[in-house]
This record gives sequence, C-alpha cells and structure tokens, in this order.
Amino acid sequence: MSHPDLLIGSDTKDDAAVYKISDDTALIFTVDFFPPIVDDPYTFGEIAASNALSDIYAMGGKPILALNIVGFPIDLPKEILTSILKGGANKIQEAGAIISGGHTVDDAEPKYGLAILGIVKPGEQISNANEKGWRPISFNQTFRDWYHYHSSKTISVR
Repeated sequence: MSHPDLLIGSDTKDDAAVYKISDDTALIFTVDFFPPIVDDPYTFGEIAASNALSDIYAMGGKPILALNIVGFPIDLPKEILTSILKGGANKIQEAGAIISGGHTVDDAEPKYGLAILGIVKPGEQISNANEKGWRPISFNQTFRDWYHYHSSKTISVR
C-alpha cells in the first residue's frame, strides 16, 4: 500500500512500519510473537519483549507504548502466564515505555509477544532500503569466544 506519509512499508522487508504524523514525528509500529524458546516463563517474557523492542531500535526509534499479545492454554496454571507477562513488563519498563493492556486468546500452545509503538524524527529512520540500514557489524573478543565455544557444541533434538 502506498501513502505519502508511509515512510517505510512492507516493500522494504523491514520488521516495522514508519508513518509520518508531523514534520517532527513519525510513528514506528511493530508486532512480534512466538512460542516459548526457553523453559523459564519470566525469561521467555523478557526475550519476547526484547525481540519486539529490537525492531523499534533497529529503525532508529524510541519505544513509547506496548500491547501484549498472548495465546495461552486455559488448562495451564495462571502463574505461568503471570510470570511471562512480568518478564515482558520488566523489559518494556527498562526501555522507558509502558504496557497498556493487550489481547489474550485460548490457544493449544503458549505464545507471547507485543505490538510496540515507537517514535523517530522523519528522515532519521533506519531501513533495509537505505544506507543507514546496512552497517558492518564488529564483534568484540568476548562474543567471538562465546560464539566459537557454543557453535562447536553438538545439539541434540529429542
């Protein structure tokens, strides 16, 4: 879809859209959710929130508002869901944004994520389609050591 105020849409294959609302402000909007990738519910919530926040940061923005998106089996203990939400809320709070509700549905498998709204000055957004989006990555020695150690491990899937 094309619109003069849509600065970044689906055509650039970015993880978020950017929409200009004034000469000084554009909104960045993203949504991410997925099933658990770790066993600890709190950590899963933190990871999911960090993942969604990273889309805002990758576009050069500042997160301001988030909504939870939850799929959760009705027969699982609610303490698990509470822990997931607390983990997500912790990361959103660390980012200086707020969570204002969200949506929950009964699902066969837990899923969690967030829709996040951020802001950026028009013209300062970063995209896969512009030169700002393609920067060389430099890893420090600690990361390289960690990567080489963990990439040499054999992973078994049951």
